[in-house]
Amino acid sequence: MIEARRQLTDYFDGRRKVFQLPLAATGTQFQRAVWAELLNIPFGATTTYGEIAHRLGMSPGASRAVGMANGANPIGIVVPCHRVIGAKGKMIGFSGGLDRKRYLLGLESSSPPRGALFR
Repeated sequence: MIEARRQLTDYFDGRRKVFQLPLAATGTQFQRAVWAELLNIPFGATTTYGEIAHRLGMSPGASRAVGMANGANPIGIVVPCHRVIGAKGKMIGFSGGLDRKRYLLGLESSSPPRGALFR
């Protein structure tokens, strides 16, 4: 717990791009497969629900199932579900709210976010 706090603090202070924590999220086989794909999205990058479906050998139409699994991610930020966006760059789906999603994506971009993550 102390190490997770340290690494999250480093992330929010702009000193960490990759987490090195033991993860043991409980979920279905499909959810765990989606979460594993989330870990492959580099810091500062985004991908779409359809692209994750494609990487898992599914049709782009499976993007809704990917979105549901993404939303069930119990280790947000560390398993970067905020890096998944809708087709054509549309900002959709984030259990923490779209303002927080924008904040996290801004934190990882060259344009730092403004405002507070939690209000």
